[in-house]
Amino acid sequence: MTRVYLVVEGPTEESFVKSVLAPVLWPRQVYASPVIIGPPGHKGGKPNYSRVRKDILKQLKQDRSAYCSTILDFYGLGTDFPGTPESANLQPSEKVRRIEEAVKADIVAEVPNFRADVRFLPYVQLHEYEGLLFSDPVSFARGISRPHLAAAFQQIRDGVATPEDINDTPNTAPSKQVLSVYGAYRKVLDGTLAARAVGIESMRQQCPHFREWLERLEALGR
Repeated sequence: MTRVYLVVEGPTEESFVKSVLAPVLWPRQVYASPVIIGPPGHKGGKPNYSRVRKDILKQLKQDRSAYCSTILDFYGLGTDFPGTPESANLQPSEKVRRIEEAVKADIVAEVPNFRADVRFLPYVQLHEYEGLLFSDPVSFARGISRPHLAAAFQQIRDGVATPEDINDTPNTAPSKQVLSVYGAYRKVLDGTLAARAVGIESMRQQCPHFREWLERLEALGR
């Protein structure tokens, strides 16, 4: 069994890993364990890079046979991250790849003797966790027991090429668009119920950047 620690922003991503991602990876002989950014008891939140970096290095050092990855939203990501600020001429997918590459280069340079070039697999979510939920608007609405919202969710989804293209302004980020349709949306509880209903396979099919990352995690068990 291959162990992989996922440094995540908060309880929503922690619940996603435990309830949705880990059960998919387990049959592949990959054991995924979430680690919320910050000291024990910390509730997460938008991270600065120094805090993220500290937690990544901690995971790589304390278990040298395990892998480490991240789940960080591109929306609201601090400008202190390597690879930022991004060029306005780049597509969002290119921006997150540059950040991922720059973060990896920084970590590898810091701990050259810990095989971080192999063991560290950074992932920045386009643009926000809730974007994944738009992979299947009908299941999203059903998962939060609001099937009548399916058409509204579908309209948001139809306005972009992929769910990862739902953009990152304060008014149009994925979570903001969810709230515009369903103001009572609870990020941890509803976000987890919706993710279970939507399912990893729909997310894999609809979200290219997520799919690439998922395939890298699945390959760790081979």
